[in-house]
Amino acid sequence: MTASSSSPPIAASALPAGLPTGLLIGGEWRAAGSGGTFAVQDPATTDVLAEVSDAGEQDGLDALTAADAAFREWRSVAPRDRSELLRAVFEAITARTDEIAAVITAEGGKPLAESRAEVAYAADYIRWFGEQAVRMEGLARRDPAGTHHQLVLRKP
Repeated sequence: MTASSSSPPIAASALPAGLPTGLLIGGEWRAAGSGGTFAVQDPATTDVLAEVSDAGEQDGLDALTAADAAFREWRSVAPRDRSELLRAVFEAITARTDEIAAVITAEGGKPLAESRAEVAYAADYIRWFGEQAVRMEGLARRDPAGTHHQLVLRKP
């Protein structure tokens, strides 16, 4: 079965209620520092779907700082816990496939069937990374001269 390239547009009213329009920085939704926003339009109709925060330079720096802090915390989480958390993310995305696909279709204009496939593809990567979290293996070998041992440890 192939997806039609002419799916009907998805009305803004069909988008999930409470769809966030701010910036997710440090685990919190917030407005852009400048207070600026921009319109997201349905490419099929040019109807405004939402007004979303327009991030500026300081917002980007704040996001990088928050990401660095999160990485430092994440690397100390046990592999099994990382794996289980990523599995929960996979399950949450999978459960909301239709909602997420509707947003992708509304903002980008691609057929709904393709949007659903994109969500499934992304979710599957998250599941795979979760499975790999418990397989962080290293490498031990002798150097070419045979006089030393080399040990490689992989860290998240």
